[in-house]
Amino acid sequence: MECAPEISGNAVNGLGEEKFRRPEIVYWSPDPDAIPHGRLQRWFYTVNPNEPAIVEQRAARQKILDAPLPDLSERQVERTPEAWTEALQQYVSAGHCEQVGATPLDRDWLFEGQETPFSNVIVIGVQHDYEAISEAPKPRAGGEVMRQYSRAAFAAKAIAGWLRRSGWDADPVTGPMAGKITLIPPAIASGFGELGKHGSLITPEMGASFRLSAVLTDAPFAPTPPRPFGLDDFCLSCRVCEDACPPEAIFPEKQTVRGETKWYVDFDKCLPFFNQTHGCAICIAECPWSRPGVGIKLAEKLARRAGRLAAV
Repeated sequence: MECAPEISGNAVNGLGEEKFRRPEIVYWSPDPDAIPHGRLQRWFYTVNPNEPAIVEQRAARQKILDAPLPDLSERQVERTPEAWTEALQQYVSAGHCEQVGATPLDRDWLFEGQETPFSNVIVIGVQHDYEAISEAPKPRAGGEVMRQYSRAAFAAKAIAGWLRRSGWDADPVTGPMAGKITLIPPAIASGFGELGKHGSLITPEMGASFRLSAVLTDAPFAPTPPRPFGLDDFCLSCRVCEDACPPEAIFPEKQTVRGETKWYVDFDKCLPFFNQTHGCAICIAECPWSRPGVGIKLAEKLARRAGRLAAV
């Protein structure tokens, strides 16, 4: 905590602010010296620096990130928007990722100071192995998080490479370092799911146990529509993640953040424990939606309930 800045991370995030502004990078900056919490970010890497599972996966991810993208073809492949979006499924079929979606880019998703010439976002989801992530915050779970970041980076670069070979420029956005855009809003807009009480995205298929990456492009993808399934009511009455969080960082009700009312995690309470244990993921591992085969059944139950209420 000697590395903590005077400014609250919640203030950087915009907790309590009534007016909209673009998000700022509060952590995982490509340049730690550019953010108030940069010393804490650097300190993170001093915890378990030689843990084999994490070192191996971090090296694998860096190799993927360092691989060059193919040259941009001079000949543009023409497809209908629907055909472009359908073609994304090849990456799911090949096992590179578990879910893909597409949506027009909203400039409000860009981090403060970032710009891009591209107009569309492809969102990519890769699912954790449940047995590994359920050991959070032990090193095996940390290694699994890094493994999925590697898969997410590989899928993003593979899709960007495919687009560039097809004559459409593309920019992969990979984690955990922050890129040009925050990833949860376009994932919601492209049909992945809804925001959960623990501040992570929840899908019926993967629960909260997955990681995201993205590709920015002008290729004319047909949007995949949002997919609300009544999660708010569920999270209001569920306390599993609240009770499981060691630093008690999860708010029991929604908060106002940069003009939007949404679920929010107290950054200042979360970060010290997250750093101390070299990552956490307890809340997404304990979330009922993350248990294999449970999410789909819960979504169906919520849909039946909504149907009964609509019929009254």
